[in-house]
Amino acid sequence: MSLFRQGKRLEALPLLEELAQNDPQDNEVLVALAATLVEHAATLSDADLAAKERFRARDLLRRAWRLGNTSPLEENLRQLLDELPANGAIKFSGNPAVEQAMNAGEAAFARREFDDALKNYAKALEVEPANYTAALFTANAYDKKNEPPKAAEWYERAMRLDPNVETAYRYYADMLAKQGDMTKARSMLIHAAVAEPYNKIVWREIRAWAIINKTNFNLVYLGIPLPPKTDRAASAAESLDIASAWWAYYSIKSEWKKVARFQKQFPQEPEYRHSLPEESEALTAAAKVLEKLKADTKTARLVTDNPAALLLNLHEAGLIDPYVLFSLGDDDIAKDYLPYRAKNRDKLEAYMDKFVIPPAPAKP
Repeated sequence: MSLFRQGKRLEALPLLEELAQNDPQDNEVLVALAATLVEHAATLSDADLAAKERFRARDLLRRAWRLGNTSPLEENLRQLLDELPANGAIKFSGNPAVEQAMNAGEAAFARREFDDALKNYAKALEVEPANYTAALFTANAYDKKNEPPKAAEWYERAMRLDPNVETAYRYYADMLAKQGDMTKARSMLIHAAVAEPYNKIVWREIRAWAIINKTNFNLVYLGIPLPPKTDRAASAAESLDIASAWWAYYSIKSEWKKVARFQKQFPQEPEYRHSLPEESEALTAAAKVLEKLKADTKTARLVTDNPAALLLNLHEAGLIDPYVLFSLGDDDIAKDYLPYRAKNRDKLEAYMDKFVIPPAPAKP
C-alpha cells in the first residue's frame, strides 16, 4: 500500500495480488489492485490481454463497492471502466501512427518513465497537433515529474483544444491544490463543471476541494410546492402571499403543455418534453410575484423568511437559467445545455461562483 500511494503501482501489483488472495473482503486492497491493473494493462502489447485486465479491474471495483468502498478513486475509476466499449479497448486516434505513439507513451507512463512518455506524446502531437488526449497526457507527465510550470502550460493548451472536456481543468485543479493555490484550483473546478455539469467525477472533485478547505459546496435547490387545488386557483392568483407566486409558476407550466406552445419553440421536435425555456419562464413568473411581495412592506417578510427567497436571489442575479440547467437538469432539460453554453458560458460560470462553490479560505 505504501508503494501504491507513492505511485509505484507496477511494483505494488504482485503484493496486492497476494493481499487480495489472502483477504478477498478487503475493499481497500481491491480498489488499489484494480487501479494497478489498469496501469498494468497499458504496458501490454496484446490488446485482448489488456482488455481482460481492464474488465477484471472493473469487476474488482464493483465488488469493492458492494463491500462498502465509496472512495473517490473507486467511484471515478468504476465510472470510467463502466464506459469502456465492448472490446475493452481505449482508443486515442483513428490514425495508426498516433495510436501507436500514444500506446507507447502510456506504457512508459505506467512504468514511471516520464521522459520516454513525453517523447511518445510529442510524436503523436507531430501528426495530430489538435489531439486533446496527447496534450493532456503531456501535462500529466510533467506534473508527475514535478515540473508545475510546464504542466500548467500543457494543461492550458489542452483546455484551448477542447474547452468542453472537464479532464484538463480537473487535473490542473488537483495540481494547484497540492501547491496550495486553492483560489485558482477553485476557478479550474468551475470551468470543469461548466464543461461537463452532468459528469459525477467533476462533483466528486469539487467535494474533495471543499473537504480540504473545511467547507461545503452548496446543493442549490428550491423546493417547489405541489400545484394548488383547482377550487383555490382564483383566490391564490389574487392573494398577496407566497401561494400566488406558485400559482403563476404552474400557470406557465400549463401553457407549455399545449402542443402549439411547445412546437413554436421547438419546431423540429415532434413531442413535448420538459425544457429549459419552460422551466425558466415559469420560475421567472413566480420570481416576479415574489418581487412585488418583497417591495410591499406589508408582505416583505413573507419572502425574506421563506425558502422561496432563493428564487428571488437567482432572479435578481439573472441566473435562473443556469440554476435550471444545473439543479433541475433531468434528461429532457439536459438536451438544452449545449446550445445554452455556446452562448452563455459566462452566466454558467457566474452561477457556480456566486451560488455553488464558496470562496477559497484566506491564507493564514
